[in-house]
Amino acid sequence: MSTTTPHTPESEGPSRPARLIQNESTTEIPVHLLFRDDPDPAPVPLRPAVVGRRQGTGEQPRFRRQVPAAPRPVAEVDPALTERPARVLPGAVGVFAGACGLAGGVATSWWAGVLPPLAAEALQLPSYAGTGLGPVQWAAYAGAGALGLFGFGGLARGRTGRAWVLGLFGRYRGTVRRTGLLWVNPLLLRRRVDVRLRHWRSEPMAAADANGVALRAVVLVVWRVRDTARATLGVEDHETYLRECVEATLARVPVETPGSARSSADAAAEVLTRLVAGDAAPVGIEVFSVRPLRVEYAPEVAAAMHRRRIAALDAQHRASVLTSVVDSVEDTVTRLTMRGLVELDDYERKALVKDLTVAFCSGRGETSA
Repeated sequence: MSTTTPHTPESEGPSRPARLIQNESTTEIPVHLLFRDDPDPAPVPLRPAVVGRRQGTGEQPRFRRQVPAAPRPVAEVDPALTERPARVLPGAVGVFAGACGLAGGVATSWWAGVLPPLAAEALQLPSYAGTGLGPVQWAAYAGAGALGLFGFGGLARGRTGRAWVLGLFGRYRGTVRRTGLLWVNPLLLRRRVDVRLRHWRSEPMAAADANGVALRAVVLVVWRVRDTARATLGVEDHETYLRECVEATLARVPVETPGSARSSADAAAEVLTRLVAGDAAPVGIEVFSVRPLRVEYAPEVAAAMHRRRIAALDAQHRASVLTSVVDSVEDTVTRLTMRGLVELDDYERKALVKDLTVAFCSGRGETSA
């Protein structure tokens, strides 16, 4: 490496020389850029990364700083959209209001003189000629009808494991989780939501193992709705959303191939559960487990992988048989020589080992057949 300092003509006046570092394999770098005293205004935490050396230069591996990858964005829902209890009344209130409205309509009809005689006798009402249907009577009919409609129209039955999500003109008004006969404002829009513990068995979905081999996996998802407001109003269809979250997670998480160890399958299930639960939590869905039930090779690679698996099993079987034969021959020769039954030189030992190996392999072949 050499340092050159170009000279400035005298006509240009006194100026700072531009000192450069250069050689035949590097570009020119100004020295004042290599030794800067001013720090960066906002340092970013960096991590080292190894850069391989160039062949034939004798250069040692260097380290360069690398900016960490940005975290994966998390889905967000309106923070104000959270489940809260709705204002409802006992069902007895609605029954009482409806009965009052019905009684008011009968009384108005008797007052106007339009009540049938048979109904008046059944109700044991005194005979009354009536004043006819006037504005006052019509107003009384309207009030009694409205009271009856609101009383009977607001009756609802709350069941265990089901909830009502109430809304008025597009605004969330609360959730009803109570059971029994209730009275709910009939002007509110009701949406029934199942809040029980549920399970979903998927159809075969596309997946892959750690080596990228195409698989088909059937998973069992155990979940329930935790926040009814977000599950109903925060997403168009929470069941479809959960299904697509599972499918997207299977596409990026390696699934163990058929016949893998149980510990590997449990580890894959734990990773799937954690990722799907993180994606479904913002919409009020609580995921307990995502476990593959059946994993098989995709149709396009099933035949090739089946042949490969059979070849691996055959090679494993051959290695096991060979190990067993070698151990048997060694044990036989050792016993014969240690007990002094035979005295063998190198040639006789090799011949005996060969004959015993052939005999044991023949016997193993007949037994396997």
